[in-house]
Amino acid sequence: MAVKEKTVVIGVTGSISAYKAADLASRFTQVGFRVEVIMTEEAVQFITPLTFRNITGRPVVTTMWDLASEFSVEHVALAEAADIVLIAPATANIIAKIASGIADDMLTCTVLATKAPVVIAPAMNDNMWANEITQENVTRLKKRGFSFVGPGYGRLASGKMGLGRLTDLDEIYGVTLQVLGKKKGDLAGKKIVVTAGGTQEAVDPVRCLTNHSSGKMGYAIAIAARNRGAIVTLISGPTALPKPAGIKFVDVKSAEDMLKAVQEATKKADALIMAAAVADFRPAKPSSTKIKRVDIKDLTLYMEKTPDILGQVKGDFIRVGFAAESDDVVNNAVDKVKRKGLDLIVANDITEKDCGFGTDTNRVTIIDSKGKTEELPLLPKSEVADRILDRVGTLLKKR
Repeated sequence: MAVKEKTVVIGVTGSISAYKAADLASRFTQVGFRVEVIMTEEAVQFITPLTFRNITGRPVVTTMWDLASEFSVEHVALAEAADIVLIAPATANIIAKIASGIADDMLTCTVLATKAPVVIAPAMNDNMWANEITQENVTRLKKRGFSFVGPGYGRLASGKMGLGRLTDLDEIYGVTLQVLGKKKGDLAGKKIVVTAGGTQEAVDPVRCLTNHSSGKMGYAIAIAARNRGAIVTLISGPTALPKPAGIKFVDVKSAEDMLKAVQEATKKADALIMAAAVADFRPAKPSSTKIKRVDIKDLTLYMEKTPDILGQVKGDFIRVGFAAESDDVVNNAVDKVKRKGLDLIVANDITEKDCGFGTDTNRVTIIDSKGKTEELPLLPKSEVADRILDRVGTLLKKR
């Protein structure tokens, strides 16, 4: 999905959390969206339009009656320009007005007139959120196709703890991209399973054998697939990364755990992308109790092979493997394609400092089932993810 061609309209209403909308506007602007902001009269009491204008580089709409505005002649112009509308924060008042079809300001007019998907991120007092009227309004809007994200639980403006806080901005941002992807993405409706991170093989209840994988490449692929409309399952070994919003997340530790999770997730999958760094070996007989240092002079571990996930998982779906190599990268990767019957493999040299484990960039070679190679330059892992998904999308179209 080319975000530089997309427009997100952000509606900001009168909530103490209105200042957080500036962060959302910044996130969308930084990745290339055209960001249009509509503020209600109440919202400008909490944050100034100048803040959003400086962030987005676009004029901010605060009234339908500004004759100098480019949107004043046709008050539904923003509704037609929008690829998606995000209302964050959304008060109980704005939710009620939209549910009732009221269009008495620029934001409600835009929502009523647009054919774009609408995402609503509520923020209000916990009693207002729990009120039966508010819940009926939310239910009515959900039935009409509106998407809701949050609210979250936490400290409210009143000082009490409760459900009504504007939810985490990462979740709002991720769900908005997910909803847009379902509407506009080239992978809309495709079921894609992604594995990420390194596995851990137990030595005893305290220690394990693992590797240096950070999971960043697999998470980037999962997020990119979500943004392009795919229904994504991310099966991840232990990482320090946050769980991406809008993605089914399966937490695993060992190679055996990952095998079982992949077998379950791929039953109706269109593609499996194995970006995880799965351990090749594990202790044959892990100790059931902690091995004490004082009890032994030298420790010998007897190892056995872990299951070959790509080799054991069966099904009619696109198979993409990864080859993290330290020498003879391309030849080793081509051999792996043939042995495992892969549609694609992504190979990289882990000895290079600016790519591979733990970095935000990667330099890879994509190899297809016929051995044809495509060398990519050093790119952010997010862009590498899209290049891989471009190839996956082409393969899916041929099926």
